[in-house]
Amino acid sequence: MKLTWCLSGLALCVGLNGGVAAQAAEHRGRQFLSWDRFADWESQAGEKADQQVLVSPPIQPAIAWDEAVLSWNATTPSGTGLKFEVRRLDPSPPTRFYVLGLWASDPAGHPRESVPGQKDEHGEVQTDTLVLREPARTVQLRVTLSAASAEIRPRLVFLGLSLLKRRESWEALPPNQAAWGRELPVPERSQVIYPEGVSAWCSPTSLAMLLAYWSERLGRPELAVDVPEVARAVHDPQWPGTGNWPFNTAFAGSFPGLRAYVTRLSDVAELEDWVAAGVPVAVSVSYNLLRGQPRDRSDGHLVVVRGFTDRGDVIVNDPGTRREIRREFPRANLVQAWAVSENTVYLVYPTDLSRPPNRFGHW
Repeated sequence: MKLTWCLSGLALCVGLNGGVAAQAAEHRGRQFLSWDRFADWESQAGEKADQQVLVSPPIQPAIAWDEAVLSWNATTPSGTGLKFEVRRLDPSPPTRFYVLGLWASDPAGHPRESVPGQKDEHGEVQTDTLVLREPARTVQLRVTLSAASAEIRPRLVFLGLSLLKRRESWEALPPNQAAWGRELPVPERSQVIYPEGVSAWCSPTSLAMLLAYWSERLGRPELAVDVPEVARAVHDPQWPGTGNWPFNTAFAGSFPGLRAYVTRLSDVAELEDWVAAGVPVAVSVSYNLLRGQPRDRSDGHLVVVRGFTDRGDVIVNDPGTRREIRREFPRANLVQAWAVSENTVYLVYPTDLSRPPNRFGHW
């Protein structure tokens, strides 16, 4: 069987909503790169007749990096799937390609899971994150697309790469007080009302709140997805559970007209930028530190930032509670709790949204 794959021209979006300016910006130890066209990537035959492999040119970010998280938005009809891989090129020799996810909307026809056991002298994959032992200056991506037939094929719409240099600290930014006293009407959802979700569904519940918000804003009832449905759609049997970051954003990004990805910000001021633009943001935090308690290494949690008080403290929807899901926490608690995940966020918004100015190339 010979397949014809239709792909449009390459587009690299390097931040500042405009490309070149981001290269000269201060990136504060992190950078986000994205693509929505892939015609300039090398196209190769896959191991199977129904596969196509896309390999990016060597990519030289503006920062040295030692952590990478890959996100994607795609449509994968039943029987189709995608494999996403990343490798370091420089310093030489190049590493192998590490698998950062096998993705399919229907796991009955194609695997939807992370790949455990990827650890060598250069680095390791921690579920959804590539962690290198030493910083790299270049990166290369590879995507394998598996079709069900000549007529039924996956379609890759968007690819985002979040790069990070660990253990770097930065001075706090001046707050964006345009977000102070602003609160977005994000619908409230609780994970603890479901037996399976008591300790494990904070991520899909937070994502369900983001989708419900856009459902109301855009008049699109199909986006108001119940929490159990989201949990089923993002489940990673190798994790095991529903906390795989890119799997969550991939589900949100499978809806036409939505862009969704994982990235790392550097300061609460950037969260304020998004809230001021009318966009709630899911953030990965230490739950105990957020609540002013000693940290426990098993207390990872996601909440939705929906606004800020008149004093600049944070207002969130906390899926880990049954009552009073809307909660306020001191700004200092958020700073400390969010730093545990290197300031990881889910950004979900309409593709035609006017995004806030991207001062540091983080989205």
